[in-house]
Amino acid sequence: MAERHCGDKPEKVVMVRYGELFLKSDPVKYHFIGLLLRNIRQALEAVGYTCRFESPRGRIFIFGDRPEEIAGIVSRVFGVVDTSVCTLVAAEPDALRDAGLALAQKNLHAPCRFAVRGKRQSKTGMNSQELGEYVGSAIYDAIPGLTVDLTHPDYELFVEARDCGGLVYDSRVPAPGGLPWGSQGKMLALLSSGIDSPVAAWLAMKRGCEVAYLHMDGGRWAGGDVRETAIENLRRLSLWCPGNPVQMVIANSEPFYDRMQELRIPPRFRCVLCKRFMLRAAGRLCGKEGAQAILTGENLGQVASQTLANLAVIADATTVPVLRPLITYDKAETITLARKIGTFMDKQGDLACRAVPKMPATAATLEAVRESEDKMGINGLLDTVLASVQYVTAENGKVPDKK
Repeated sequence: MAERHCGDKPEKVVMVRYGELFLKSDPVKYHFIGLLLRNIRQALEAVGYTCRFESPRGRIFIFGDRPEEIAGIVSRVFGVVDTSVCTLVAAEPDALRDAGLALAQKNLHAPCRFAVRGKRQSKTGMNSQELGEYVGSAIYDAIPGLTVDLTHPDYELFVEARDCGGLVYDSRVPAPGGLPWGSQGKMLALLSSGIDSPVAAWLAMKRGCEVAYLHMDGGRWAGGDVRETAIENLRRLSLWCPGNPVQMVIANSEPFYDRMQELRIPPRFRCVLCKRFMLRAAGRLCGKEGAQAILTGENLGQVASQTLANLAVIADATTVPVLRPLITYDKAETITLARKIGTFMDKQGDLACRAVPKMPATAATLEAVRESEDKMGINGLLDTVLASVQYVTAENGKVPDKK
C-alpha cells in the first residue's frame, strides 16, 4: 500500500492485527498470513461482503462499505488479535492531528480523562511520544474541561504514522488470537451434548486445526435431548470457521450398551469401556476423515472415568494420538470460556446417560477391561456400529433441514 500524501481524502479502513505470526520465519510467516487472508475473505464472503485487502508489514487492511460490521465479523477469525475501524490519512503530524481532533470531538466530552497513544514506524521526525503529545495538545486545547491521564484514561485515542499511511482510531475489538484455521492439520473430535467437548474443539481450532466431529449416539441409553444438543454444539462451532462446512459423523452406539447388559459386564467398568469404544471408533474414522489426532474434552479427575489411572487404560484403545486441551481446567474455567465463545446453553434438557453405574471404577485394570472387551467381541461390534453411520454438516451457523 503506497504512502498517503497530504490532500488525499481521509477514508475508513479496518485494521487487523495478528500476533505470533509475526514471530515466525519469513517463509512460514508469509504462508500463515496467506491462510489468514483466505479465512478473512471467506468469512466476509459468507455474509455477502466483497472487500479489498492490503497487507503491509505487520498489519492487514480491509476496505469495504461497512467497516464497523466488517470489524465485528473479522474479530471471530482465528489468528486475529483485534480489529479497529480507522481513519486513514497521510502519515504526517498535521494530518494525524486533524483526524485525531475530529474523532475526539465526536466521541470525547468533558469532564473526561483521556490519553493519546502515538506510534511512529519511521525513525525520522517526531518519535512516538512526541506524536502523541502533539495530537493530545490539540485535543486538550479544543475541548475544555478535559484531564490528561495516561494511566487510567476514560478515553483513548490511537495515532499511528506508518510507512503505508497515517491511522487514527479510538476502539479495538478483541479477537481470539491463535493461529489461522487450517494451518495445523486436521483432528477428529468426540463431540457430545455437554459443555466440555465443544470448548476443547474451539481451543484446537484456535491453534489452527481444522476439526471434524464424531458423536456416539446412545439411542435409548441416552437422554432424549442428547443427539439434538450435540448437533446444536456443531452448529455453534461452525460460526467460528465461517465459509467452511464442518461435518459430524453420528454413530449408533446403542448395540454397544445392549451387549454390555446382555453379557452382564460388571457395571463398574461401563464408563471406561464406553470411552475406549469411542476412541476405537474415532481411531477407525481418522484415516477416512484425514485426521491426524483424536480430540476429547476430558478433564483430569472431573468424573470417575477421568482419573489418571483410568485415562491411561482408556488411551490404550487406540494408537492415534489423543489430545485433551482441557486436562488441567477447573470446571468453572471451562464454563466461563463456553459462555464467552457461545457454546454454553442455559437450558440443558434431558442429557442423562442411562448406562452410568452407581459406583464406577476409578482405577480399572487393563487386564479386566480387555477381558470384558473380548467377551463382548469388541471388534465385530465396532464393525456393526460403523457400518451405518450418518453425516450432519453445519456451515455458517446453519444445519441443512433445520430451521
